[in-house]
Parts: sequence; structure tokens; C-alpha cells
Amino acid sequence: MEEWRRSLEPKIEEARARLRGVPPEELARRGGARLVGDRIRLEFLGRTYTLDPMDLRFYRPDGKPAHVEEEAMLLDYLCNADGAAPSGRWIGFRELPHGHFYFRAFQGYTGDELVRRLDSSGLRRAAERAGGKPIPLGDLGYEFRPLPLIPVAVVWWEGDEEFPPKASLLFDANAGRYLPTEGLAILGRLLCRRLIELAEG
Repeated sequence: MEEWRRSLEPKIEEARARLRGVPPEELARRGGARLVGDRIRLEFLGRTYTLDPMDLRFYRPDGKPAHVEEEAMLLDYLCNADGAAPSGRWIGFRELPHGHFYFRAFQGYTGDELVRRLDSSGLRRAAERAGGKPIPLGDLGYEFRPLPLIPVAVVWWEGDEEFPPKASLLFDANAGRYLPTEGLAILGRLLCRRLIELAEG
């Protein structure tokens, strides 16, 4: 794990180089963030992270530096962001670039993990705590904004005598404009982890 985190450092430095010199107001506009004074406030999984435009480092709500994985994802998001609004059309992970190669693993640590850890009432409780918006998909569906311009849907099917419960994640069709498929996979995993925490907390 430590080796993997170290492997993210060059990616982080490359992202910082790309963002250096971009006016803070432009970064905020592109990413759907807020500019407060000279700091950029970006909502991430229901928490407000702060970007210092001088050193291009993200800080968590408690003031501590963001974890390496978070830092890499948030900087990548701002590098790719162009301010485009969500399309309003849902797609499965398989429909993302190269998503069919990684779908089985993605489903295992997202939807399947939700079914292992929660039931439908637990998902409902967690979704309400996370500010999810009910949507008419499956037996239970919620839309989340883990990042301002990347809607993600969690859809739950209750199952019956023949089929067990199932949960899946869907992404807005424009999600790939903001993060590569690998980043969206991590985003989905972190969203599911957060929902499990909220349900059990």
C-alpha cells in the first residue's frame, strides 16, 4: 500500500504543474467549487476540502493535509474540469473507457460490498444522512454528488426467493470528462465506504 501511495507522487506533482498559474476563480468555476477569499472550497463526499492556490495542496476539514489518494483525485479532477454541466444521462461502469476490463472488480468493492454490509433500510438511512436525492431507479435509488460536477447513482434491487439483493453504481455520462475511469473507480469505492460508515455509525 505504501509503495502504491508513493507511486502517486509523480502524478500529483504533474497535476500541480498543470494547475500552476491558473487563476483561483477559474479553477473554482471549472470544478463547481467556491472561492472564499483566496482559498478554493471543494465539496468532496459531503465534506469541504480547501485548496491553497499558492502551494496547490488540499486540506481536510480539520486542517490536516488531504491523504495522498484524496490529493491525487482532487487535483486530477481540477486538471480535467471544464465546467460542463452533468448530462442527466446515467451509464454503467462498463460503459466508461476500458470499464469492461475492470467491471467485475469494481462491482465487487462497490455494489457487492454494500449488499454484504447493508440492507435496504441501512442504505436508506445512510443515503439520507449523506444528503442523497431519491431517484426512480431500482427498488431504491439515490443520487449523490461526491464531487460537485460528478453525479453518482446508487441503485438497489431488493431481490426475491430466486435472486438475492443487488446494488450497482451508475455515473453521469459526462463523468469521464472530469476523471479517468481509474479515478471514477476510486470515487465509487470511497462513496460506498462513506455510506457504510454512515449506516453503521
